[in-house]
Amino acid sequence: MTPVETTRGDSPIVIGLPHTGTHVPQDVLADLNARGRELADTDWHIHTLYNGLLPGATTVRATHHRYVIDVNRDPSGMSLYPGQNTTGLVPLTDFDGHDIWNSAPDSDEIEARRIAYHAPYHGAMRAEMDRVRAIHGIAIHYDCHSIRSQIPFLFDGTLPDFNIGTDNGTTCNPSIEEAVREVCADAEGFSHVLNGRFRGGWTTRHYSQPEQSFHTIQMELAQSAYLAVEAAPWTYDTAKAERLRTHLRKILTTLANLALTLSKTPGGTT
Repeated sequence: MTPVETTRGDSPIVIGLPHTGTHVPQDVLADLNARGRELADTDWHIHTLYNGLLPGATTVRATHHRYVIDVNRDPSGMSLYPGQNTTGLVPLTDFDGHDIWNSAPDSDEIEARRIAYHAPYHGAMRAEMDRVRAIHGIAIHYDCHSIRSQIPFLFDGTLPDFNIGTDNGTTCNPSIEEAVREVCADAEGFSHVLNGRFRGGWTTRHYSQPEQSFHTIQMELAQSAYLAVEAAPWTYDTAKAERLRTHLRKILTTLANLALTLSKTPGGTT
């Protein structure tokens, strides 16, 4: 199986899907314990949730599971959230802090996985960001994520439905951040937060160069907003999802229109 699936479009938006994959090679699967094999920390159905919302959007999707290697982590292994509970380049625990390996990979194995999975994903992402900016003079990377709404090991309380991350306003033009926040604030029946527990992962930070017209923003969704239950078998609730898709469509459409405006405004992308 190819480690990355790319669909090219002509929009200024590049959609990242780093954690929807469930492929685990047999040799890796053999080293996972029973809990690890449940693959509970998947961004379940996110590629389905976003499918078709913005015609012309480019998508870059990792097909492997994050337990193989997490493409939204620094390849050096540096912690994404120093001082807080989190998972690493190759997670040793699940989101509840429980071990997931019978035999955890050593440094050589992690490097092999980086080359086989992490590097191709980011090679594709870099290529698409560059291609889109060459067409439009601007590229906006919208990174798609979801997570259970209650995980005491990672955060207190209940997560809002929309969790917008711009690394405290550094990853994009302020108008991009504000446009997304406004759509979320106007979404009746849904809650939101800006730069809360999830303020943007490594991918969002890595591709962020607003002064060079590369803008990035992360959206972490609470899975309660579109799943029937936040537990196996992780059933997609079509009625819930359609209500959510209405607002996600508005977010992406707003970003696409704003990107074209910014690209035509002198100094608008800085």
